Amino acid sequence: MNKIIVTGCAGFIGSHLSETLLKEGHKVIGIDNFDSYYSPAIKRDNLKNCLSDKNFLFFEKDLRDEASVHKIFSEGADIVVHLAGKAGVRPSIEAPQSYIDHNITSTRVVLDAMKKNNITKLAFASSSSVYGNNPQTPWHEDINVDNPVSPYAFSKKSCELLNYTWHHLYKFDIINMRFFTVYGPRQRPDLAIHKFTRMMFENVPLTLFGDGSSARDYTYVSDTVSGILGVISYLMSHNSVFEIVNLGNNHPVTLKELVQKISQVTGIDPKIERLPVQPGDVDITYADIRKAKRMIGYQPQVKLEDGLTNFVEWFKKKKAAL
Repeated sequence: MNKIIVTGCAGFIGSHLSETLLKEGHKVIGIDNFDSYYSPAIKRDNLKNCLSDKNFLFFEKDLRDEASVHKIFSEGADIVVHLAGKAGVRPSIEAPQSYIDHNITSTRVVLDAMKKNNITKLAFASSSSVYGNNPQTPWHEDINVDNPVSPYAFSKKSCELLNYTWHHLYKFDIINMRFFTVYGPRQRPDLAIHKFTRMMFENVPLTLFGDGSSARDYTYVSDTVSGILGVISYLMSHNSVFEIVNLGNNHPVTLKELVQKISQVTGIDPKIERLPVQPGDVDITYADIRKAKRMIGYQPQVKLEDGLTNFVEWFKKKKAAL
C-alpha cells in the first residue's frame, strides 16, 4: 500500500484514477481547487465515491497557495501524481497568463513542496499538444517539441522542462505522461465527444471546424488510468528516472468518422454546421506507444465503438437524473 498525492483529483481523469487507487488499497491525498473552467458541481459529483472511502483525504486548495501546499505535503507521501492544470487549447489563446499561473507556477510549487518534504517521485500529466503540428507521425517521445502552437501547449512543455531541472538538481524520479484526447464517462463537457453527444440529443447543429479531415488519437479513460498505474509502479520500483511516455491509443480517428460513430451509437442523424479551422488546433494527434509498452506494459484495450457506447449510456443516465 502506497500513500499517493493526486492533484486535480476531482477532474475527469483524476477522479477515475483516485477511485482505482482506493480500490487497490492505497491511501490517497486528493487536492483540487474546483476551477470554474467548467461547472464545479460536476467535479464535486465526480468525487462522491472517493469521499466515502476512509483512505481518502481531500483538500480544497489552489496549488498556487504555497503555504497550504507545503502543509499538505508535510504529511508525507510515497509519490505525487500531478494531474491538476488549466485545460483548453483555444481558451489559452485568450488568457495565456492564466495558463502560466495555473500550469507552470503551480507545477513549480508542487516541485518545491516535494523537495521541502523529501518526496522524490512524480508522475506528471503532460499533453499530446506539445507535439504541435509535427508532420512526422506517429509521434514518438524523441521528436523535437520546440514548436508549440498554443499557450496551453507551451505551458505543458514548460512544465516538462521544469521537471527535468528538479530531476537534475535534486535527483527526483519523474515520468512526464503525454495524454492523447482522453474520453469516457465524466469527460469534460467542452470536449468533442461530450459536446457532440449533448448537441445530438438537444437537436442542435454540430459545429465542426474545418472539413472533417482532422484526426485525434482518442484514448478511453480506463486505458489512460492503466497507463498511469503502470507509471506509478515503474517509479516506485526504479531510481534515477527521468522519462517521457505517450499514453495514447495509436489509432487516429477523423472528425468526420467520429461524428458518424457517435450518430450510430445514439441513433440520431445530426445536423452539421461547418466553421473555419481554429487557431491553435492541430491537424492530427497520433501516439507512438512502443516505449510505453516496453517500459510499463501499456496496451490500450477499449475500442472506440465500445468506449462511445459506454459514454453515451453514462450521458443518458446523467441526463435522466437532472
